[in-house]
Amino acid sequence: MRADVVRAHRALAAAGQADLVWGHVGVRDPDGRGAWMKAAGWGFEEVDEERVVLVGPDGGVVEGDGKRHLEFPIHTEILRARPDVQCVVHTHSAAATTFASLNVPMRAIDHDGVLFAEPDLPRFSRTGELLTTPELGAELAGVLGGARACLLARHGLVTAGPDLAHAVMYAVLLDRACRKQLDAMAAGGPVSWSDAAEAEAKRAQCWPASQLEAGWHYLNRIAEKGNR
Repeated sequence: MRADVVRAHRALAAAGQADLVWGHVGVRDPDGRGAWMKAAGWGFEEVDEERVVLVGPDGGVVEGDGKRHLEFPIHTEILRARPDVQCVVHTHSAAATTFASLNVPMRAIDHDGVLFAEPDLPRFSRTGELLTTPELGAELAGVLGGARACLLARHGLVTAGPDLAHAVMYAVLLDRACRKQLDAMAAGGPVSWSDAAEAEAKRAQCWPASQLEAGWHYLNRIAEKGNR
């Protein structure tokens, strides 16, 4: 599990989603003891197996050295609510945070966008503060529902997947989709995007598990080169 957490954080760093020492990935403990996360105070690209901790549902550090992140309930509560989810990602993507502030629908203007539009992805707007309590984590889990991702107003993004590849790639692709729509809006648009039928077809064509896994493996290769 420690190696999985390391790979997830380094892949996100390779994709440009690092934010100094903030943001985190949570991976479900196979024995139901909580979420494996990086210890607080380390950047995504700095994570190694010694900087990974197992955080219990009550916030206690069950295994590992170092402090846990304040926002552990993002992970423990989504994992509690979603038995289908093995990995939760929370980052402070600049594009996603900026896009969330506009309160406009996500449009499927390219391949990336079809994962989060038609229907539009959920938005958590209760607070832009840190989600440090089980109550706030549970409320976020309720807003996320069965979706792949959720925008956090004045905060960032959360994604949830059945494995590391899906959760990490959802975060990467949501960041890209937000950035492209921001570019289109700055140019006066968008004026064209996929309707619901085309978006559904493109999700099947463009994003089978094999393609998400291919992107995940690419990010791992880039991360490995950067840490040599």
